[in-house]
Amino acid sequence: MTVTILKGDCREVLRTLPAESVNCVVTSPPYWGLRDYGVEGQIGLEETYSDYIDKMVSVFEAVRRVLRKDGTAWLNLGDSYATGAGAVGDCPGGGEQGERWAGRNDSKGRGTPSKADGNGREHVYYGPMTQPNRMPQIGLKPKDLTGIPWRVAFALQADGWYLRQDIIWSKPNPMPESVRDRCTKAHEYLFLLSKSERYHFDQDAIMEPVTLSTIERLSQPTLEQQEGSWRVPGKTNGPMKAKLPRRAKERLDAARPPDARPHTGLSEFEAENAREYLTRNKRSVWEVTTQPFSEAHFATFPPALIEPCILAGCPKGGTVLDPFGGAGTTGLVADRLGRNAILIELNPEYAAMAERRIKNDAGMFADVQ
Repeated sequence: MTVTILKGDCREVLRTLPAESVNCVVTSPPYWGLRDYGVEGQIGLEETYSDYIDKMVSVFEAVRRVLRKDGTAWLNLGDSYATGAGAVGDCPGGGEQGERWAGRNDSKGRGTPSKADGNGREHVYYGPMTQPNRMPQIGLKPKDLTGIPWRVAFALQADGWYLRQDIIWSKPNPMPESVRDRCTKAHEYLFLLSKSERYHFDQDAIMEPVTLSTIERLSQPTLEQQEGSWRVPGKTNGPMKAKLPRRAKERLDAARPPDARPHTGLSEFEAENAREYLTRNKRSVWEVTTQPFSEAHFATFPPALIEPCILAGCPKGGTVLDPFGGAGTTGLVADRLGRNAILIELNPEYAAMAERRIKNDAGMFADVQ
């Protein structure tokens, strides 16, 4: 499989790709107001969240042109809080947090210079109130949750995308937070978008095992004789008739020993092997542990999060696109799963990082261009 890394602004690079040339898009753009990636032209440092949303819509307009009619886009976005509350000293934002801030920066040249340190270097101090989401925002009160993921999702829906599903990425190991007036955030959103009403979605590729309680229920020998639940006094919804999904029944029938007798529920053999044969449609809450990547100082996709997206959204031999390539996780996973990938990255350092990472993962068989 081939992983192609293209450098530049994704909105400009996307114009150079052929129309309807990719099967699936899996991406996680820079979140609004949370991180400075240190490259000119980056998305995420807009003064208002409305500007950020407008840019995301323009990016996905370009994405839609290169996506096949039966293609899907999987969009991961996190949220941020608006805490701007007027000026504190030289910081345009404010509030108690601004007064407590003691961060420093040596290279950006923002803020008011302070006295030189012991090494004779002059440091520049600036507060979080210089970040976009810390500035006063029209329509938002200090401490309001901005709601960026849903605002972007609805804007894309209004622009013509089918908003098919919101998937919850549940994090068993979230970043600790020192907040005392709300819960620690342990989830992000992953939106499934499509270009058309009908699209490629390989449901079987991401089916998950049934629960043990389902196996126990199907293993009962007298299911058809069990009385259903009571809806009104003196009347039930009839006898329970647990039924195996057709695909699961076909698999079990093929694996059943010749001398096994038909059974109302699961036979002993079937019950012992049920986890291998019985599956259900994947649920919309995905529990995936975050994973550090030693070369990156920013958050990276966990491979386990995007594997289902690629398996369901892109056929084998197809092409996956990530317009915000970052550390290259989309390309790495696509290559592992037998798909081609196109990554677009604005920062040359990150593009080089992605190339090293994918080559190291695939070894001598890597075809990274």
